[in-house]
Amino acid sequence: MKTVLLAGFALIACAPALAQTPSSGVKMTETPLIERAKLFGNPTKAQGRLSPDGKWLSWIAPSNGVLNVWVAPAGNPADARVLTSETKRPIRQHFWAPDSSMIMYINDVGGNEDFALFGVKVAGGAPVNFTPFEKTTAQIVGTSHKHTDRILVGLNNRDQRWHDVHSLDLKTGKLTLVQQNDGYSGFIADDHLKLRVAIRPNAAGGQDYFRIVDGKVAAEPFLTHGLDDSQTTQAFGFSADGKTLYWIDSRGRDTAAAFAMDFETGKMTKLAEDGRADVDGALFHPTTGVLQAVSVNYLTPEWKVLDTSVAGDLAFLDKELGRWSIASRTDADDLWTVATDNSTSASASYVYDRKAKKLTKLFESRPELAGAPLAKMRPVEIRSRDGKTLVSYLTLPVGAGEKPAQPLPMVLLVHGGPWARDFYGFDREVQFLANRGYGVLQVNFRGSTGFGKGFTNAGNGAWGREMHDDLLDAVSWAVQQGYADPKRVAIMGGSYGGYATLAGLTFTPETFACGVDIVGPSNLVTLLSTVPPYWESFRKQLIARMGDPDTEAGKAWLKERSPLTYADRIVKPLLIGQGANDPRVKQAESDQIVAAMEAKNIPVTYVLFPDEGHGFARPENNIAFMAVTENFLSKCIGGRAEPIGGTVAASSAKVPHGADHAPGLKAALGTK
Repeated sequence: MKTVLLAGFALIACAPALAQTPSSGVKMTETPLIERAKLFGNPTKAQGRLSPDGKWLSWIAPSNGVLNVWVAPAGNPADARVLTSETKRPIRQHFWAPDSSMIMYINDVGGNEDFALFGVKVAGGAPVNFTPFEKTTAQIVGTSHKHTDRILVGLNNRDQRWHDVHSLDLKTGKLTLVQQNDGYSGFIADDHLKLRVAIRPNAAGGQDYFRIVDGKVAAEPFLTHGLDDSQTTQAFGFSADGKTLYWIDSRGRDTAAAFAMDFETGKMTKLAEDGRADVDGALFHPTTGVLQAVSVNYLTPEWKVLDTSVAGDLAFLDKELGRWSIASRTDADDLWTVATDNSTSASASYVYDRKAKKLTKLFESRPELAGAPLAKMRPVEIRSRDGKTLVSYLTLPVGAGEKPAQPLPMVLLVHGGPWARDFYGFDREVQFLANRGYGVLQVNFRGSTGFGKGFTNAGNGAWGREMHDDLLDAVSWAVQQGYADPKRVAIMGGSYGGYATLAGLTFTPETFACGVDIVGPSNLVTLLSTVPPYWESFRKQLIARMGDPDTEAGKAWLKERSPLTYADRIVKPLLIGQGANDPRVKQAESDQIVAAMEAKNIPVTYVLFPDEGHGFARPENNIAFMAVTENFLSKCIGGRAEPIGGTVAASSAKVPHGADHAPGLKAALGTK
């Protein structure tokens, strides 16, 4: 089964905790406080997957407090057993080997993103590390229904910039070199695990696509695009017969449409399009590889059916489940696993019997949230000052109604990327903040993906300027509509959202009451000068959309748009969270701005996790940082908060600077 989602450039119930007195204008005392652990602790179960032969079910769930892989007979999920024994780093993704003999997963060490590929047999035994190399990030290049005893794996152990393609024998673990990579960003294989296409970055910031014949890459590309189409044009993959190569393609148009290419002649046939949004996902038949449906996501996700044989299934699941996604399909295509994604409930997973049109619930990911006061997410369209439509999501606390009686304290929650987007659905951070009494606003500012290449490319050269203006315009809209109190708006986000937080407190120092920056870059010069080696194929696009740190002009632009340059302008409280092993936004990005603020005697609280990377994977750490965050926000803009308690002591958190400036943090550290 092949379901493709496209992306841009991220518990135990306990007694209710006492809350600090709210001052949000909503009668929050009537709304129970949702304990942090219920939102940010381990899910009970997640990622229900059927084996290709339909005999087994798998999922990830805690074992000794850490997410591990579990398996059970498909006919008896209660007869489950754990297959792995991770004790520190949670397993967050897993998939089945094509022959159904083993479950495979990737994992790194402490968030360093040196992902190794593991396999563990259903029959039991210790997991095998198939890629035991240092400073190597394994990639899956191809799997097959015709050759189920092996897969294609990309490894950058020879040259960290480029991934050589190897054939991995799943029975013996032997790796055999198939294609040495001397400058290609990727390869596409067919169902015979034969490499058919090589993809190389070009000088324009786009990609060139080359045919591979008898193992040799053609001298000239058969398809090319520049920077403008780089986020909205890419190949999905081949049909099983190898005759058709499926694409999303925005060349000569704005929104990306789905196309089928006759690979022999190169003829492109348009299959589906939407004038509002890009095609962002695809559903393929599990063995024929034929494209059956595509998804688009403007305000909320929608299917566009191409194969009538699945039309009834999609309509039935829409009716029964609301918003949902497919997690797996058997090779016989008689059973699917699907997971819900509705804004007011945590995800639930089901087995769907196609013939019987029957859903059987497997599990709820967070059953402890059943009956919890979860808030409704509302899609809204906001106009920017220059006339662009900003698809956004507004979530108000339960009890606020459609329009609060008086303006609320609000958190502007900014997504990362920036070549990514916010979506409708269940969001733990959103629910957490809404439950604490805040309105939450998420904005797809220019530069975000999913709304056509024109909207994405409008973000080129716009860091800290027009992209930031979009955020300011959205806040102004929330104030004008009566949702937000202009004196009590906080800005918060991770990665690019962390940059946006720092930009908000430096470029517009009086706009926001405070900020929470999670793994955000402060210095764009050092950010682009220290990207991971395996980002080499993407580096030209980064430079084209931002600036070149190797030229004087580029360096000047990057310095001008760096919050670090204006650190002395910060006058509002700032909380920073950072993973010490982050390979994307290195610890130095947070260290630099903390040092600059310390030199000017500007208060800042800095929480560092020595066993994390680009974000916080371990639930102990996530819970601890959210505990600090909610108490920080409570003091700043007046929501309620669950006391920090022992959460920080239970985590790996270090506080190199500013424990005095965050309520309860110094006392919490005293227990470590």
